[in-house]
Amino acid sequence: MTQSDRLSGAALALVLLAMLLARAAQAAEIVGGREAEPHSRPYIASLQVAGNHFCGGTLIHPRFVLTAAHCLQNMPPALVEVVLGAHNLQNAEPSQQRFSIARQFGNNYDPEQKLNDILLLQLDRPANLNAQVAVAQLPQQDQQLPHGTQCLAMGWGRLGTRAPLPHVLQELNVTVVTFLCRPHNVCTFVPRRKAGICFGDSGGPLICDSVIQAVDSFLIRECATRQYPDFFARVSLYVDWIQSVLRSAGAEDSPR
Repeated sequence: MTQSDRLSGAALALVLLAMLLARAAQAAEIVGGREAEPHSRPYIASLQVAGNHFCGGTLIHPRFVLTAAHCLQNMPPALVEVVLGAHNLQNAEPSQQRFSIARQFGNNYDPEQKLNDILLLQLDRPANLNAQVAVAQLPQQDQQLPHGTQCLAMGWGRLGTRAPLPHVLQELNVTVVTFLCRPHNVCTFVPRRKAGICFGDSGGPLICDSVIQAVDSFLIRECATRQYPDFFARVSLYVDWIQSVLRSAGAEDSPR
């Protein structure tokens, strides 16, 4: 294959991706996964309105949750409650801590191109860190995530395109892939079976080697099509910005 052939192939892939983005759906969570061990993912957050879960998030500092920008694009923050320490959303578990949103910080989210789909939520008070509520580790700025890396996706989203929401936290082993992906995204795929993220719970974390490498963003057409990867916002592109927000908000002991 000549260099011009490779360039033509890359250009064709970009054109195809642009066409598919027009059919993209805000996404996220789990088809074909399993119930997580209760409270084994203590950084996971549930964003709720009137007691109903609508998006996920990740605690990255006692007073800050990282989520997807599109989750609150048309949602007044005053209506949103952030729940930490949850496993079964149907139960009022003693481990749960509930917060309102004091401020939110975005980074030039582009809903048309689905870029910079990342949002920081400042809680109204610091979380009480314990065995059921803990912060996730951030990656290094611009840290690369090679093709084939094994990661864990998780959330309370639908179990299929037309399936119901689960009550308990689900998780799924996924593999990082590069086909049809963009530099601003991390993309994942589950080979040899129908599994992946699904409608109803964007904003949850993609955890790789105990680090939050990405935030659930969107999928193409339906859940777990076995044709297209799932798309996440790449957190390593925003670490310097995240740290600057934490500093400006007075969170001096920001995680490194």
